[in-house]
Amino acid sequence: MHIPATLVRGGTSKCWLFNQVEVPADRGDLERLLVAAYGATDPVELDGVGGATPTTSKAAVVSASPQPGVDVDYLFAQVGIGTGSVEWTSNCGNCATGVALYAVTKGMVPVTGDRTRVVMRNTNTGAVLEGIVDTPGGVVHHFGRQTVPGTRAGGVAVGLTFRAPARTTASLLPTGQAAQGLRVGAAEPVRVSMVTAGAPVVLVDAASAGRTGAESLERMSADVPWLRTVRHTAAPLMGLLEPGEEPGDAVPKVGLVGPPVPYTTTLGEPVGAEDYDVSVRMLSMNAPHPAIGLTSAVAVAAAGLLEGSVVSRTTGGPSDEWLRLGTPAGVVAVRCTDVRDGLPHRVTVQRAARLLADARIYVPEAGRPQAA
Repeated sequence: MHIPATLVRGGTSKCWLFNQVEVPADRGDLERLLVAAYGATDPVELDGVGGATPTTSKAAVVSASPQPGVDVDYLFAQVGIGTGSVEWTSNCGNCATGVALYAVTKGMVPVTGDRTRVVMRNTNTGAVLEGIVDTPGGVVHHFGRQTVPGTRAGGVAVGLTFRAPARTTASLLPTGQAAQGLRVGAAEPVRVSMVTAGAPVVLVDAASAGRTGAESLERMSADVPWLRTVRHTAAPLMGLLEPGEEPGDAVPKVGLVGPPVPYTTTLGEPVGAEDYDVSVRMLSMNAPHPAIGLTSAVAVAAAGLLEGSVVSRTTGGPSDEWLRLGTPAGVVAVRCTDVRDGLPHRVTVQRAARLLADARIYVPEAGRPQAA
């Protein structure tokens, strides 16, 4: 069998996008199809279209939304690498950037002048996002000059806004505390902030863990087992695990934060300590993120608004509209606006996207939907 699909780069991720009418509606059948199409039982995904890294083994199923005020729905899939499984509980802002451009390019949303707004709902989490796609002259362009940290390649500019990423203080702080000690194994407790904005995230104060927050990707790779333990320890405290349930590796997202220091990006570009506000190093599933996931960036920005959080303690107090994050790929600026009672109702990151290919993916027999 074969299925139509579009490969898109959104920010620093690559994602295959599928129209809902072309793939199974049943989640089990869809998972089997994706595993077969991506070659996801193979750790290098050689016999499939998967990219063999967490940032390039992603998919989204896009459809017109029945919800008033929303243009398109998308179901996000983090396709496992060598696991033969798909993780369905999270969202991906970079892929949402690609969905916005896809929706305009494919005519799902009509072009409206020099900029076209696409309102999207992530059906995994219920999050609503808004993409402002550059359409100069009322034309959809395949190429653009907007760049993002992590690649020198240009793309079509897309301003991505997360609407009301934390609806209440209780939802923002699942444990009710801006920061607290977290005992990881037998070691002394480390100081963490556990927040849910964009995604559930546990942020570790790097100094309390004997780290800097500006670690190299190689050092982060060595810390993956410890960071997974942090994730699994925090998950039940954040209400992400039912009693007796095994912890997963998608949420909470986990990372280190620390003060700004001079460093060199993965593209060899120098960054001064004065060029950003806080160092951030995150995991993507079980690998160091080469930049930062946008849902994680939203959580860091929201934590920066909270007195006493590990972010605001690092920056010297709650931040104003802009927070500049020093990531391995470079500086990512996040803007919080419409802040009420300490909660940001709009969080925006400037991104870029490009449609790379329209294709037919030939799927082995294992990916065929099961007969009813």
